[in-house]
Amino acid sequence: MPRRPIAELLRQSPVRLAPMASFTNAPFRRIAVRCGSGFTTNEEIDAEALLAGNAWAAESAHTDLDDGVVAMQLLGNSTETLVPAAARLVEAGADIIDINMGCPVPKIVHRGKGAALMRDVAATARILAAVRAAIDVPLTIKIRGGWDECQPNAVEVARMAEDVGVDAITVHPRTRSQRFGGQAPWDVIADVVAAVTIPVTGNGDVTSLAEARAMMDATGCAGVMVGRAALGRPWLFDEAYERLDGARRADYEASVIAEHMDLIEDSFAPRLALLQMKKHLAQYGAGRQDARALRAELFAQPSTAALRATFASQQAHRRPSASLQ
Repeated sequence: MPRRPIAELLRQSPVRLAPMASFTNAPFRRIAVRCGSGFTTNEEIDAEALLAGNAWAAESAHTDLDDGVVAMQLLGNSTETLVPAAARLVEAGADIIDINMGCPVPKIVHRGKGAALMRDVAATARILAAVRAAIDVPLTIKIRGGWDECQPNAVEVARMAEDVGVDAITVHPRTRSQRFGGQAPWDVIADVVAAVTIPVTGNGDVTSLAEARAMMDATGCAGVMVGRAALGRPWLFDEAYERLDGARRADYEASVIAEHMDLIEDSFAPRLALLQMKKHLAQYGAGRQDARALRAELFAQPSTAALRATFASQQAHRRPSASLQ
């Protein structure tokens, strides 16, 4: 597939699925693309694990033509691991390499990875410059507003990234210390947009296409990345879905869910497929009054067939036209 500039990809499909650990594997990425997501980003791959031959890291690096344009996200803290890992992902078919500089999880940042890269801008500049020199595909980064409220340095990091040749930036405006609490301050995204000339994608507190448009209008960002709100609702990327009535929405949703479950069964060994189906079906059932009971019932099922039958039965009581059969 020809490699296209990030700006062109964003003009074509500005709203896209965000990477989420244990969720944005190939089946979910393909479903998001079917529903209208622009290019997608895989769940983060630890550079050390990839180089050590970790099976899950290797599986996460696999793509095929059905995936569309895929950015592969790397987690690391040194040129010694990130440079060869990035080169390996390009060989595996990555259209874009994305460096994770935003993960706030303690076990990640305590190892100097994720959002910890925002603490030493000079050292991170050397890492990004080395990765940029080693690959011939677009290089992007995903950052936060800063390490904490005392170090709100998203603008500084963004300018550094542009200076060393990074092609685009995604900004989640909360700081690392805020994790996902409180309201995302979209003005931080606007500040980054004003500070650089490369495309900026916004991320944070967007749960619909309408809110994505509002973020773009408010901040000037070129695109929007949607994460948690897309779990169990990949159709939020589809403008046509917004215009459907209740019954037709139910049919659409059922079709998407069924295809997603088929993709999971086709992509993974039975035991992993069962676990993935449980996690995603629980997300599809989230937000309803009986969500907790449904989740417990789903996770009690011993097989994918029983799991699908259970979910279909529950959905039939709520929406007669929605069936997984």
